Amino acid sequence: MNQRLKRSLKFSLTIAVITFVLAAIFSIVSSSLLEQVTWVTGFLIVLLIVFIGIIFDMLGIAATAADEVPFHAMAAEKVTGAREAVIIIKNADKFASFCNDVIGDISGIVSGSALTIVVLQVALLISNGGTTAQIALSVLLTSLIAALTVGGKAIGKHFAIHSSTKIIIHTGKIIAFIEKKFKIRILPSSK
Repeated sequence: MNQRLKRSLKFSLTIAVITFVLAAIFSIVSSSLLEQVTWVTGFLIVLLIVFIGIIFDMLGIAATAADEVPFHAMAAEKVTGAREAVIIIKNADKFASFCNDVIGDISGIVSGSALTIVVLQVALLISNGGTTAQIALSVLLTSLIAALTVGGKAIGKHFAIHSSTKIIIHTGKIIAFIEKKFKIRILPSSK
């Protein structure tokens, strides 16, 4: 088996394990939060989960669309986050896979299951309205979340493609802050 295929399989296995763990964490946290709040707060939590998916989808697209050259100039001028931006772009395939496939897809799945909890809460409130009202509400909320997700990702892709340099430098600055403040290594070494 050639070396490139081995690295690809190793990355795929690693990302699958990370996805499993993160999906479990997101699902447990969102479910436990949703059981303790009103349906309105629950719906706001669902919107937050959708927003997280949109943002990470945009980050993944921006990483693949960005040009590396301006970040080398910024890194030479010691601009905070520029070194991290170069690392992001050099690893754009892995960064995009994590952002789009791991976080983005997990957000979509968790928002769907979280929305189910919200719909059940509302259905219990309007149980006198009958199954027609419950079905109508379920269809309405599900369609609204789907429209917000798809529409938000479409807008995010537009910004990612047309403002990739700005998005990636801001991402680099956030990552630099987190790595410096919390002593957590998020990106691979630039060496």
